Amino acid sequence: MSDDGTDVELMIRRAIAGDDTAISWITAQANSSSVPSIVTMAALLEMQPARIDRALSIATTSRDRQVAAIASAHLRGEHQLVDALARDHLVDHPDSVLVAWIASGGVSRPRHRC
Repeated sequence: MSDDGTDVELMIRRAIAGDDTAISWITAQANSSSVPSIVTMAALLEMQPARIDRALSIATTSRDRQVAAIASAHLRGEHQLVDALARDHLVDHPDSVLVAWIASGGVSRPRHRC
């Protein structure tokens, strides 16, 4: 799998749904990827705030910086800030599944396997 935007979005969506293969792929890519959303997603999946610094350092768009900032606020437990930032972000980027997931509290919910 490449760092192609379509592949990355698919893997993020699959990871959000609890797909173990996608979760493993994202966390394996996090140290070497140049895609901020992969690094941000890994930070959330592994609950590792330090990864956010790397995501911010490789972010080249305001959208990527906003997603990383929202994830960082979530990992710090700043729920009101997450809510405010996510609302603003989703007005401009209603297709941001990652931010919607963070804002919904889905990141913190345990995944149940069948």
